[in-house]
Amino acid sequence: EPGEARRLPRARLLPRARRPKEPKRLLAVEERQSGIHSVFFLEGQVVKQFHYGGQAVIEGVMMRGAEHVAIAVRNPQGQIVTRREPLAGHIYHGLIARTPFLRGLTMLWDTLVLGVRALMYSADVALGEEEVEFSGPVAWGTIAFSLIAAIAIFFGSPLVLISALEWLIGPIPILVQHVIEGGVRLALFLGYVWAIGNIENIKRVFGYHGAEHKAINAYEQGVELVPEQVAQCSIVHPRCGTAFLLIVMVISILVFALVGDPALWLKILSRIVLIPVIAGIAYEFLKFSAAHQHNLIIKILIAPGLALQRMTTRDPDLSMLEVSIAALKRLLVEEQLVAD
Repeated sequence: EPGEARRLPRARLLPRARRPKEPKRLLAVEERQSGIHSVFFLEGQVVKQFHYGGQAVIEGVMMRGAEHVAIAVRNPQGQIVTRREPLAGHIYHGLIARTPFLRGLTMLWDTLVLGVRALMYSADVALGEEEVEFSGPVAWGTIAFSLIAAIAIFFGSPLVLISALEWLIGPIPILVQHVIEGGVRLALFLGYVWAIGNIENIKRVFGYHGAEHKAINAYEQGVELVPEQVAQCSIVHPRCGTAFLLIVMVISILVFALVGDPALWLKILSRIVLIPVIAGIAYEFLKFSAAHQHNLIIKILIAPGLALQRMTTRDPDLSMLEVSIAALKRLLVEEQLVAD
């Protein structure tokens, strides 16, 4: 049951020939050049491929699939507590999720809503709380505050700085303004990542981030899901949210340059309004680059994002890998990819 401490068995991939009559849709596994990927079958036809992903939380890992989200957290007693929830169909399977350049909004939803709720849940479990909620007014309030703070710091403050410089030294050419704005925004982002990476508790979260990457890499490469084997996998992943944020920072420079040089309040408003547009473009690039990661040009383009992941990941110990594997196994069981 959700929230119950549960010991999961070793994952066993369901053979292709073993297709139960119910439910109608069956999840199978297909071998590809880039590894093992999840494929939906409907009446014998391949209709959709899905890549699994996740996020580090406090003393745990969240994994998101096509239909469910699973989270595993180690409580103060040393047990791994797992929980799963179905994903909202209208968000993850509706028109927006199926439309190129709009489906990037689901990644924003993952970060701002699903991710924050998972963090709050994991904090409660890690502190040994008896009654653990996965949502509520506090969660939505935290999400709203986080969104406002992020917009103010990363999108508002560079514009205020440029306005202050113009007041001090006079008009600045529009091209120079965009370069300064983009540079300041990128510096703030890198500085933020570096600063929180030196906090002891965040170092553990970054360790779980590394464990999440290793578990996903192991699954996609067909490696047995046991800590000792998963530990040998790479700590970086081309579909990482850190790389997504870096892409957003770079693309925002180009998109905001199209706005021109209106009044300060209009500039700030345009930055807010254009965030979904930038996220959509960034998501499509991330998706395309992950599918063509062996291409030389793509390798060069994604290299900064992979390098940046070294700042947001730490080598996990075996206990962290055990938690990330538990989250992934619970998800795969719910999605009928492995036998329970």
